[in-house]
Amino acid sequence: MATLHVLRVFTDDRGDGGNPLGVFLDGTEISKAERQAIATELGFSETVYVDDAETGEIQIFTPAAEIPFAGHPTVGAAWLLAEAGRPVEALRPPPGEVATRRDGDVTYVTARSEWCPPFEYAEHGDGGAIDALNPQEASADTFNWAWVDRDHGLVRARGFYPAHDIREDEATGSAALALSVALGRPIEVRQGEGSVIHARPLDDKRGEIGGTVTLVERRNH
Repeated sequence: MATLHVLRVFTDDRGDGGNPLGVFLDGTEISKAERQAIATELGFSETVYVDDAETGEIQIFTPAAEIPFAGHPTVGAAWLLAEAGRPVEALRPPPGEVATRRDGDVTYVTARSEWCPPFEYAEHGDGGAIDALNPQEASADTFNWAWVDRDHGLVRARGFYPAHDIREDEATGSAALALSVALGRPIEVRQGEGSVIHARPLDDKRGEIGGTVTLVERRNH
């Protein structure tokens, strides 16, 4: 029987908020034919299967489909592997190598911006406009964002992804990464009810995202 680890990724400085994530560290205990059905049943925005803890090989599924790369699953998986005494220098989802590092309580991953899902990026006038949005009205996968403090790089955001069966995502690391690369500057994204994502651009259209992670529970599946 496989063990499911339920995490919250991109929590705030009090350990609150964060996006729920399911991780199977011994993913080979679950056949590839079963993985989508399990991810759909769990209902998290993403579920990760670690196929090789030494090399960092992983698969990522939303409730609707496998996706090549996502932010909070890679940050969460990197954190959990380190906590389990199996740290990796890089994860390897299908597109390629995702470097990982720790700085105190914050786990970071690096990826190419073109690996991020092709969301629409809608800039709004201020944080109040973001808070007033209704996810039930979203017809396309959209990362909505606004400057809260441009000088300090503070952004308010909400993500609606109906095409992936995710009405609203609590924290979208891949979108924060792509936005930071597009803006060409570091940002701190406050998303959803209380999630915090740190993002900064690197060279060659790469970006780094990071945040803190909390283990919620372990359970057999």
